[in-house]
Amino acid sequence: MERLQNPHLRLFLGATLISLSPVWVKLVSVSPTVSGFYRVLIGGGALALYLLVTRRRLGLSRQTVAILMLSATFFAVDLWCWHRSIGYVGPGLATLLGNFQVFFMMLAGVLLLHQRPHVRQLIAVPLALGGLTLLVGLDWKALPADYRLGIIFGLLTAVTYAGYLLTLREVRARSSHRSAAREVAVVSLATAVLLGMTAALEGASLAIPTLADAGWLLSYGILSHCIGWLFIAGALPRVSTTEAGLALLLQPTLSFVWDVLFFSRAVTVTEWLGAVAVLVAIYLGSTQKMK
Repeated sequence: MERLQNPHLRLFLGATLISLSPVWVKLVSVSPTVSGFYRVLIGGGALALYLLVTRRRLGLSRQTVAILMLSATFFAVDLWCWHRSIGYVGPGLATLLGNFQVFFMMLAGVLLLHQRPHVRQLIAVPLALGGLTLLVGLDWKALPADYRLGIIFGLLTAVTYAGYLLTLREVRARSSHRSAAREVAVVSLATAVLLGMTAALEGASLAIPTLADAGWLLSYGILSHCIGWLFIAGALPRVSTTEAGLALLLQPTLSFVWDVLFFSRAVTVTEWLGAVAVLVAIYLGSTQKMK
């Protein structure tokens, strides 16, 4: 148990668990919004129950709650876009696109924090674009309309994912609580409210069709969201942004592997080269200059 207190190990385990997220989304037969709703409802509910049983108070300031609400908004849009991208382009590519968040976080650092990007990060941007071109092809117009839409949703996922990570990191940096359970529970349940309202507006039913679907959704909510993100959120303030970015790189890598293994995704040599180029670019974009 002592090893689980190591923030680097917690990041590794958390990233592995959340890499299974697109697998659950692909397997379940409910709408993209509904699967996102149950992910955060189940995960957030489990955390809320834990807080009640252990009699832990929230102890969150108004300013912290306000940031958490902003984080929940980012996360709701993130899940809404990402789940649709998974449906259109598959778990592997959708997750690779979502992890372009590295470059949007880098852009936020330049614009908001006046940070100067390192040479590695500057190299990473064209490398990522080149890798993406190899993955999806040179002729954008030749791609099916749904596939193009999936790519757009994937890039929108990256923007909102960056906003979610930045706000969550800010909240954890302000927190005096050792565990991130309070913050993750509040964000999750607030996100569930937003996605539930969205599902109602879309006319989507919240009914779970089969026992198999219930099992996939429970796995999604408990393993990938509750435990996975609890590990990650608890470790974020105890490691550098570089270390966090590198550990989270494991998520898109494994998600692409699961797509090939579980769903028999056909991958050409060119697409493999593109995937590797994107992963290398994400790596470079996550790391600071070596001293």
